[in-house]
Amino acid sequence: MSLRHALLGLLSERPASGYDLLKRFETSLANVWPATQSQMYTELSKLSADGLITVSAEGPRGRKEYTLTDEGLTELRHWLTETRPQRNTRSDLLLRVFFLDVLPPEHARGYLAWLADMSQREYEDLRRLEESIDWGDDPLSVNGRIALEYGLRLNAMRREWAEWAADRIG
Repeated sequence: MSLRHALLGLLSERPASGYDLLKRFETSLANVWPATQSQMYTELSKLSADGLITVSAEGPRGRKEYTLTDEGLTELRHWLTETRPQRNTRSDLLLRVFFLDVLPPEHARGYLAWLADMSQREYEDLRRLEESIDWGDDPLSVNGRIALEYGLRLNAMRREWAEWAADRIG
């Protein structure tokens, strides 16, 4: 996924200003694809220059509302159907597990306990996020809940696995 496609996806629902996109991004996509405000505005400029979005309204203090163009929708659909997602194959968390034997067992178990605690905190953060959102029947709400459920299950599994692994350290 790229920030480009994330913004096209958000704009496929409805026109929005950069500020509105940033807020929607923070409560949905930021958990799977973090981006800064400057990255978002830079990408909006590129999307506009490429004809994938257009400025449909301008307001006070330079506020611009962006709308997805037909070309932008075509690009989003192409990305969704004709490009394979990149499998994230690097994991700093798991790479360390391969070398835990160079540590004293109590330190190795400490690392796994930290990983279990971190996973639990992330799980709880996602639960709070889930409770803070006024979920609707719109596509971003439905699909956002599905993605959030993935994060909840992933963190629950990682916590359980780390606890199991710690019991195996001699």
